Parts: sequence; C-alpha cells; structure tokens
Amino acid sequence: MNLPIPILSALIGAIILLFGRKLFWLCIAAVGFAAGVEVAPYLVHQPTPLMALTFALVLGFIGALLALFLQKIAVAMAGFLAGGKFALAAAGAFFVQLLNHATITFVIGGVIGALLLLSLFDWALIFLSAVVGAYLVQSAITLPLAGSTVLFVVLATIGVFVQVTGMRKGRTVVA
Repeated sequence: MNLPIPILSALIGAIILLFGRKLFWLCIAAVGFAAGVEVAPYLVHQPTPLMALTFALVLGFIGALLALFLQKIAVAMAGFLAGGKFALAAAGAFFVQLLNHATITFVIGGVIGALLLLSLFDWALIFLSAVVGAYLVQSAITLPLAGSTVLFVVLATIGVFVQVTGMRKGRTVVA
C-alpha cells in the first residue's frame, strides 16, 4: 500500500472509532472503503495504488448512498461486512488454522454481524463502528502481530467507551 491510503484509512478510522454512531452514513462508507481496499487485489491482479483507492472510494460512496436511502439494507450490509471482517481478524489472531476456511468464517461472522446490527442497532453500531475504526487505524500502522492485536483491542475499547459516554450525555433527564 502506498502512503495516501494508510493515512486516509487512519483518519477515517479515527473518526469512525469515536463518532461512528452519530455519523452512521460515514461509518457505512468506511466499511465500504475498507472492503474496497481488501477486494481490489481479488478483482484485479496486482492493482495499482490508484486503482485500489478507486475501488475503495467507489464502494465507500455506494455504502454512503445506501445508508442515506436504504437504511435497513445498509445496516444489514454493514453488519455483514464488519462482522465478517471481525470474524476473520479474530480467527487470524486466535485460531490460525481457521484461516484455511476464510470464506466460511467470513460468512458466519457476517450473518452474526448483520443480525446483531439489525436487532440492537445503537449498541451494535457503537461496537461495530469501534471495531471498524480500530481496524482501519491499526491496519495503517505497521507493528508486530502481538502489538497490532493489543493496539486493536485498546482502540476498540476506547471507541466503545467514548461513544457510550456520548450517547449517555445526549439523554438528559428532566426532573
């Protein structure tokens, strides 16, 4: 990856990490962006950095449009993509042998993520946006596997805490 994609990924990841619930459309666009970066090498053999960025931006734009106009479908798609990506990251971090079954792991994680996001929208959006934001920031920083895993967990925890705190501040109780 060249320099602009990791910087853009880290910047978008930090925003999603801290404000994913409030900026729902941006969260969906970021999931599309992350998927575009991951999918580009599978669609085009050795894509140029510009082509990878183009795939990422197009999928991000489609995600933002879906979030604005087709919210339920966008919620399910974002949950599926984020849940699948989280399942692959967890399988890679804890169960290396499961990477041989990446498609099955992604689909199962995706279905769980979609169902979770649809049924517990606010809480799931907080959790999944923190995970996606943490992933985007962590993937932009080159660290050993253990350091990368610790950074991911710490960032996701901070993201959940900041968003839950922001959600509680938004609900003022009048006595």
